[in-house]
Amino acid sequence: MARLMLRYTGVRLLQAVGVLWAAYTVSFLVLYALPGDPVSLLAGADANDLSPEQLDALRAQYGLDRPLVVQYLDQLAAVLRGDLGTSLVNGRPVSEIIGEALPPTLAISGAALLLALVFGAGLAIAANLTRHRWLANVLLGLPPLGVAVPAFWLGLMLLQWFSFTIPVFPAVGDRGFASIVLPAITLAVPTGAMIAQLLSKGIASTLAEPYVDTAWAKGATRARVHLGHALKNAALPALTVTGLIVGQLLSGTVVTETVFSRPGIGRVTASAVQQQDVPVVQGVVLFAATAFVVANLAVDLVYPALDPRILGARQVRRRRAAATPALAPVATGEAA
Repeated sequence: MARLMLRYTGVRLLQAVGVLWAAYTVSFLVLYALPGDPVSLLAGADANDLSPEQLDALRAQYGLDRPLVVQYLDQLAAVLRGDLGTSLVNGRPVSEIIGEALPPTLAISGAALLLALVFGAGLAIAANLTRHRWLANVLLGLPPLGVAVPAFWLGLMLLQWFSFTIPVFPAVGDRGFASIVLPAITLAVPTGAMIAQLLSKGIASTLAEPYVDTAWAKGATRARVHLGHALKNAALPALTVTGLIVGQLLSGTVVTETVFSRPGIGRVTASAVQQQDVPVVQGVVLFAATAFVVANLAVDLVYPALDPRILGARQVRRRRAAATPALAPVATGEAA
């Protein structure tokens, strides 16, 4: 079992490295294929006053005159050394820009994830635990609504209701706990709706399993059957999409931080894309890919502890693959 777990972990690590490399490569190619001249961005307002020779000298200074393959390999080598490059707009290191923007984003993302888990899981459990069919239908109808509601509209409505109509929370800024509440709710609603949908379907399908009938036959209470027997297995599909949830939270910060005028990764991304600041955009893409990969890797490593059949299934597949070539000549001979 230890050898299987070690091999399983090694495969997942290689896949994580491959995803990071692919994300950086695709972002590099897409950004450099966009229309626009980075040199003009570097020159700023004086770009029209510079001669072609001066623009060529500026390209040579930043290495933009070299072939695309050379630029890619040099930048990839720099990333492997931990150097994400320098912003074309303000000349600051990209790692420093992301580091300053990260704490405000983590504050609202962490609060949003906590709210999504509590209310999403609570909604799914309540919908399956209640004995009233009408109440279950009402509760199960809320997650699709939460997924369908646009984040920017929800954020604007929360601002209108709880910042202007009823001045309970501040409309903008990132000072104090009160400034986190509305952005966190805006992020938590679609994420919690996704969790509620997956968990409610998982609980419903798990309750149809034979071992649940055995629990009922032994006299287990309704709460014990739902919470003690069905919930653990029903939570596995929701755990699988943790990486998607992390990605949704990070992508949602672009809209949320813009609506609430908060500093963070989302505002940095929107500003960098608008200004065609390629190194910053690549740094943000690499950061988001890293967060996605780490979340999925953590889930992959926890999954065998919750469902040991995963390692057993992999061993069965390897045995079948090893046995197939040996059986092929025998089958050919019998057919002859």
